[in-house]
Amino acid sequence: MGCSIRCIAKWRKRHLQALKTVLVLLLTVSISISWLLVDKQHLNGSTESLPNNITILLWHWPYGTQYSLEGDVCLRDYNISGCILVDNRTLYESADLVVFHHFELRVHNQHLPVDIHRPAKQKWVWLSLEAPQNNGNLSPYNTLFNLTMSYHPQADITVPYGKLLQKKPDFDVVIPENKSYEACWVVSNYQKRHKRSDVYQELKKNLKVQLYGLAATKPLPKEALLPTISRCYFYLAFENTQSPHYITEKLWRNSFQAGTVPVVLGPSRRDYEAVVPPNSFIHVDDFKSIKALAEYLRGVIKDPKRYNEYFTWRQDYVVKLYTDWRERLCNICPIYGRFPTQKVYEDLSVWTKW
Repeated sequence: MGCSIRCIAKWRKRHLQALKTVLVLLLTVSISISWLLVDKQHLNGSTESLPNNITILLWHWPYGTQYSLEGDVCLRDYNISGCILVDNRTLYESADLVVFHHFELRVHNQHLPVDIHRPAKQKWVWLSLEAPQNNGNLSPYNTLFNLTMSYHPQADITVPYGKLLQKKPDFDVVIPENKSYEACWVVSNYQKRHKRSDVYQELKKNLKVQLYGLAATKPLPKEALLPTISRCYFYLAFENTQSPHYITEKLWRNSFQAGTVPVVLGPSRRDYEAVVPPNSFIHVDDFKSIKALAEYLRGVIKDPKRYNEYFTWRQDYVVKLYTDWRERLCNICPIYGRFPTQKVYEDLSVWTKW
């Protein structure tokens, strides 16, 4: 009998241990599957693999304006997991990417850490939202950068000033009313050498243009910008530089969000039509003269049906602006796995030729 009890005890001990082992294995598998599922939930719906904890070091804040990086900014504000933003340079050795904004490098307010040991797998990102003509000489930065970050669609990381998002079909289309002025233009950087200055001088001979901004000694506070522009039939969305794909907030915010029709001067009509519907804007280059443009605009004002057709895009889209550098940086992480492991820009200016 004593032997039987000992045998039963040994049997129970062996089977309990086996049961524990099975439970541990099941728990491990369950956790692994959960992490895989979470790993596939990105802001843009992508199912690409996202490595955990990608650290992006912003070497210096663009134009000196600093924002808080407390907490998990990317997850909390943009639903992007595993993406860590830091601006503490002591974390340089552990950073997967280091981002350098070009303006501060160009004016020598900041310098590249070329004298510090650079981890082999670390990628340097060159960032600029300016047109190529405004970036100056890029040759000092050849062979240093692995990735480019720009508004240009062929950059490694594309960061547009804005875009149109599909909206729910139950939204009503609101046609802006209470128009008081034929056209308006908000400009601070007014220079005679700019093409837009010539166009404005010709246009105002045949069209009443309300001028605002520092150039007109009529600065508009932020809260008054869109309400003021909304009173105009047309907004002169004139870029200071004509360059392929260079389309700034002058279209997205000052025109579309203000509820006016943009008269654009910038890249080609084809570049505009790549990002917005063809009947949502009026391009200066479509007219044989600025006088002909003015006559067309006045004709549209007199024809409400024709004018309202420029707002039909509102049936399907809403405007999304990109103004926070943190959002731009967070959106690097979902595409991190697409970057080539070995890539160096021998000639950084090559992106300006795309």
